[in-house]
Amino acid sequence: MSSELMSRIIPCLDVDNGRVVKGTQFVELRDMGDPVELAIEYEQQGADELVFLDISASHEKRPTALKTVTRIAEHLSIPFTVGGGLKKLEDVKSFLDAGADKVALNTTAIYSPEIIDQVAHAYGSQCIVVAIDIKQEQQQRAIYSHGGRTKTDKEFTQWSHEVAERGAGEILLTAMHKDGTGSGFDCDLIDEISALNIQVIASGGAKSEQDFLTAFNAGYDACLAAGMFHSGDYKIQEIKSYLKSQGVNVRI
Repeated sequence: MSSELMSRIIPCLDVDNGRVVKGTQFVELRDMGDPVELAIEYEQQGADELVFLDISASHEKRPTALKTVTRIAEHLSIPFTVGGGLKKLEDVKSFLDAGADKVALNTTAIYSPEIIDQVAHAYGSQCIVVAIDIKQEQQQRAIYSHGGRTKTDKEFTQWSHEVAERGAGEILLTAMHKDGTGSGFDCDLIDEISALNIQVIASGGAKSEQDFLTAFNAGYDACLAAGMFHSGDYKIQEIKSYLKSQGVNVRI
């Protein structure tokens, strides 16, 4: 991680049928509120960025909700990433035009990786985040598509290198086996791709400010969390104050 770059904290809005939801390991979803209200709240709390993921869009083969994205973007001044169901360059353009600053691609990137090159060429690497959903299964790390529903034959290190080479600006690395468990981020994963010239966002497992500190010390550039913020257990500024006291370079 480059020393002059600030460590970022990013709340995630997992949206299903227009409502923010949260589950454990991508199942048993609970309603957590209205996405526009939560977006406004998190910016006021000091979020560095916001991620909006339509978690059932790819599985249900439908586009992400443009109207909701437009409503959120109207209220935000921080960078805003949108993902879920984006299939072609025209979809990407629609969401950037609607106010998103970046797009997150997962399923489409896996099955049509040339879209990474296309988006990077058309809009710049800073616009494209490739989401990698990974699950520890016995001695294997499996990569999933379609919102964690479909196991693929992708190999983690090789796919991460390809994503970087094709021009993605960031990898959103979600450890499915950690998601919603409160057992901390998977810091072993960053070791395997730390040599890549790409920003890496940790996702899955955050429960306390210590989890963020551990992840940043391990080499992650940003940390994404959902449940611990939606529940109100922690305010973003609390986490940042703690990190600042521990010597982490964060925006207060």
